[in-house]
Amino acid sequence: MIPHPLPPNERLRAYASWCNAVEGNTTFYATPSVETVRTWAEQTSPDFRLVVKLPKTVTHEHRLVGADEEMRAFLTAMEPLGPRAHALWVQLPGSFGPNDLGTLHAFLRRFPRSQRLAVEVRHRAFYEDERAGRMLERVLAGVDAEWVPFDTVTMFADPPTSDAERDAWTKKPRLPRRSRALTDRPIVRYLGRDDVDRTVEGWRHWVDVTAEWLREGRSPTVFVHTPDNAEALTLARRFHDEVRTLVPDLEPLPEPVPAEPPTLF
Repeated sequence: MIPHPLPPNERLRAYASWCNAVEGNTTFYATPSVETVRTWAEQTSPDFRLVVKLPKTVTHEHRLVGADEEMRAFLTAMEPLGPRAHALWVQLPGSFGPNDLGTLHAFLRRFPRSQRLAVEVRHRAFYEDERAGRMLERVLAGVDAEWVPFDTVTMFADPPTSDAERDAWTKKPRLPRRSRALTDRPIVRYLGRDDVDRTVEGWRHWVDVTAEWLREGRSPTVFVHTPDNAEALTLARRFHDEVRTLVPDLEPLPEPVPAEPPTLF
């Protein structure tokens, strides 16, 4: 295995020179120490956005019930981020459906109103049953939380053509596309293909939607993924540039350093 060219306390700084937001996926598997999170803050500017995922012990094992100790530890660990914590990301398992909305409602209401929350659901009923979708929207609206769509439509449009795509086919949810914002800070997760042209073709919808949100005065965050994520950073910058052609007042991304896209791992 090739060693990472940068020490751990410099990787996020290099990554942040290419974009202005990152998904905090690692927190799903383990809550980091306060010291580790402090290094994240030191490597990024106050306006950098981290969308930080709640631990799976809270969302998937406890299913939002009886996890007070885990949540206290998580929130304490995230304190050094300050304004960089753009949203706490509650990713729920595919089995968490309309009958669980009471549990979600009770869980979300325990957060202070100043805390930004974003919820990702993977149960198909929320996308296909209009009543279930409206019920979820009401729960989220009550705490000013956003519904995070995970757009995998392009991924599943045609059979996979690479090992990474085949792996994605077995693990990623197949959900209808949803592009309705509930708050002034919508968050989108988009999964394309390993082929760059297919990925770009599939995100045209989101370029238009993102531009419209910006015109409405919203502040969207869009995360671009591919199954192998080999070109994720360059694709993110390309997406941003395409949106800027429609909304010229949008601030450009910083000039990246170093010349090659860094990775966090």
